Amino acid sequence: MDPWEVVKAFVIGPLLEATVPKPGNVSRRRDFNDLTLYHFIFASPAWADVLREAVLRGKEIAEGRRPLEEANIGRFIRTAVEKSKAYQDANPNFGVITLSVPLVVALPSGGVEGAGKIARTLIEASTPEDSIELYRAIRIANPKGIPKGVKYDVYSDESFEELRRDGVNLLRLAEMSCERELIFCEWLNCYSLVYKTFGRLEELVGEKPLEEAVLWAFLELLAEREDTLILRKAGPEEARLVRERACAVLLGEMTLEDFERFMEERGDLRNPGSLADIMAVTLSLLLLKGYRLRGRWLVIG
Repeated sequence: MDPWEVVKAFVIGPLLEATVPKPGNVSRRRDFNDLTLYHFIFASPAWADVLREAVLRGKEIAEGRRPLEEANIGRFIRTAVEKSKAYQDANPNFGVITLSVPLVVALPSGGVEGAGKIARTLIEASTPEDSIELYRAIRIANPKGIPKGVKYDVYSDESFEELRRDGVNLLRLAEMSCERELIFCEWLNCYSLVYKTFGRLEELVGEKPLEEAVLWAFLELLAEREDTLILRKAGPEEARLVRERACAVLLGEMTLEDFERFMEERGDLRNPGSLADIMAVTLSLLLLKGYRLRGRWLVIG
């Protein structure tokens, strides 16, 4: 697998996701006060060198030249967040980075279709040092809705030693955090939602232009799952309402325009984050499989 093809796919995929107009999200038609499309444009290419390094590390593992424990997932995440932050002043891509890195390291072993299962194996083999590096990345990115005053508090000065003492690797962190963050559930479940969305989006791009296909797939995601960023920021009632309204759009009981107004009426509180990350990585995998833009359509080859 050509490392540069992986880099290009995982740079362009998140940019596509951010550009396509979708209810509640930043896009080419909408910015927030503290987050704009330009933040995504600056952040996505900023960690390209980390992506390449992650692919090369994955190649060494695939060839048996390094053990699974040396995947360095935590360090790659932390370095990627640092590099993204150096180019802009918001947090447009912590979730995308965290979701992408294990998959990218796994690609040389599993290919596009099998990387999810390999990524789960890499998460299992991670060390407490990976968890510490992830905590450092979270402190740099400072995502919204991270709880404080809990066991293994990200912002506590004592947490690093606690993680080492208790042998908490990325697998254990994911098990503890899955309920609050969908990305960790994907780590545990071999990227099941990413691959489900991948299959669905392949169907849709054969039927609709790129933007329409992405929009429809995103509506289906919103109707299927409560977004964990909305849960953390706005609470379970708001997350439930977003899901119900998305279902209503799909059933023809609510117009897309009314849904967009609903998503925007409380600023960024109804801004889907984890599901947007799923879409970004899904688009990256489609590009890596060989899909290319032809006019307004995404086609294979």
